Amino acid sequence: MAKPPPIRKPPTGRTNLASCIVATIFLIFLIIIALIIYFTLFKPKNPSLTVNAVQLPAFSAANSTVSFTFSQYVTVTNPNRAVFTHYDSSLQLIYAGRQVGFMFIPAGKIAAGRTQFMAATFSVQSFPVSVPGQPESAGPTVTDGISGFRVGPSMEVESRMEMAGRVRVLHFFTHHVETRSECRVSVSVSDGSVLGFHC
Repeated sequence: MAKPPPIRKPPTGRTNLASCIVATIFLIFLIIIALIIYFTLFKPKNPSLTVNAVQLPAFSAANSTVSFTFSQYVTVTNPNRAVFTHYDSSLQLIYAGRQVGFMFIPAGKIAAGRTQFMAATFSVQSFPVSVPGQPESAGPTVTDGISGFRVGPSMEVESRMEMAGRVRVLHFFTHHVETRSECRVSVSVSDGSVLGFHC
């Protein structure tokens, strides 16, 4: 005659508590690993913006006023592991504390880890040029810093470029990112040549 199977004792409270503790520790470990991966690989970073060149392709000066075409060439690098979609971007030109030119930058996308070259060109309407303490028809005289060669009157304008958009991490989390640059550009009043710029 076969023996009846042994009767299993129901798990005790201590066994259930130990199982819960092990499961909790395992879940905490998984969360920590996920956070480490997120903050090392997928944490959103602001794109970098580098101004490569500034030009004034067209320039005219008359009666202490100037008008010109302003061009700025930049490099935008997306350091993220996701596409950077920019949609709220602009380039602003300031002279003597007031805006003399403005341009919206069309929306676009920059692939993950990629660098994109961009050019922004717009016309600046005629505005008066004056320097405190000097006649309105003249600006400061700039020298080349080596031989003292006189370049002639110059004016300084400031360009402010802002790029903003979003990065979608793991196709689920959306983060707002932005970058900006401010450059002071020295321009010869006589012929519109760019004497130098500092960003």
